[in-house]
Amino acid sequence: MSSSYFKIIGKNPLHGTIVPQGNKNEALPLLGALLLWEGDVILENLPEIADVLKLMDVLRHIGVEITSLDTKGSYLFQKKNPVKSDLPYELCSQLRGAVTLAGPILARTGRVFLPKPGGDKIGRRRMDTHLLALEALGAKIEVFPDGYMLTADRLFGKDILLDETSVTATENAVMAAVFAEGTTIIRNAASEPHVQGLCRFLLTAGAKIEGIGTNQLTIIGVTSLSSPEGVLKHRIGSDYLEVGSFISLAAVTGGEIHITDVNQEDIRMIRMVYSRLGIEVRPTETGILVPSDQKMEIIPDYHGATPKIDDAPWPGFPADMTSVALVTATQCKGTVLIHEKLFESRLFFVDHIIAMGAQIILCDPHRAIVIGANRLYGQRVASPDIRAGMAMIIAALCAEGQSEIHNIVQIDRGFESIDTRLRSLGAQIERIPN
Repeated sequence: MSSSYFKIIGKNPLHGTIVPQGNKNEALPLLGALLLWEGDVILENLPEIADVLKLMDVLRHIGVEITSLDTKGSYLFQKKNPVKSDLPYELCSQLRGAVTLAGPILARTGRVFLPKPGGDKIGRRRMDTHLLALEALGAKIEVFPDGYMLTADRLFGKDILLDETSVTATENAVMAAVFAEGTTIIRNAASEPHVQGLCRFLLTAGAKIEGIGTNQLTIIGVTSLSSPEGVLKHRIGSDYLEVGSFISLAAVTGGEIHITDVNQEDIRMIRMVYSRLGIEVRPTETGILVPSDQKMEIIPDYHGATPKIDDAPWPGFPADMTSVALVTATQCKGTVLIHEKLFESRLFFVDHIIAMGAQIILCDPHRAIVIGANRLYGQRVASPDIRAGMAMIIAALCAEGQSEIHNIVQIDRGFESIDTRLRSLGAQIERIPN
């Protein structure tokens, strides 16, 4: 584990053009989905971040050969040996994304031992929705202190109502249902862009999935997957959460950034929320432009009521953007309530932002009132999770003086070479060995 930290000097407007990385949340389930396909798979635009690289190590452990291709972010995956059913505990316990291997390995081999997954420390992340969905398809589940044993001689299509709109549980259920006998209906399904990307990948491979982009998916089971091209190729979409972070960086530093390779549909709600903070974004032929002439003033609700930014299942505001929205709001004139409904510990990072000079009232684990605009000052802070880490970078880049951000191993899990890429925009950020 790296012990490096970021040294950041703020108050420098960022300018230039930047390309968002591939969507982390699409890449992780795709690494599981490729196990369903007998032939070779080429994935393009894979973000070379810690979580993805670790999950690729897990695939190597269970029998997948991986070759880096000439184009950055492109990899060839070959399954020359039978896929193993037991996942390595040491690797899987370090990342949440390993959970999406359960569905495809169960469907392929009839058994899988899933170690208890790791990941961000943002509150309890229950496994029940995954297990209940796979159990409905015919899996038998044994619970052990260190993980779960799932077995199934055969999987059968079922009408499944998920008890929560879980992205990864939806993905697991879809992948398992591809090989289930008969028809599976998944209701209350997540429909985020990365779920859609996974479903389109499976469609290309010969799966039969209807309702992509809605909260009801219908999967008609097949006995195998095939592609007329022989080698299955898929390009991962751009990370709309990173796009949202770059919008914030431009706005709070008073800079102007052109972000290319942006799917406009993916950021509609992000743009709507930012507009309520007085931040406007202009579409371009190749992406979006965040101009320097921002109002940075929170628009109250009708009759002057305090507005609220709250997360919700797609197409609502992404939960992973709440940390960034909170820090952005500190630089906007007015008052706003941030309501993070999903995780009970995600907002605890605000103590660090308060120490930098922000006026934030943490009402409870899920709600914080931000009163802006605040002048922030450099501090020594530590990142508890991926998204809080990016929020801290944003705070440091608009703060006066020098900041240090420690525990950046968390940031590296989700953002590829973020220091190098931000320096290309004029940010004063250095990675310092500890």
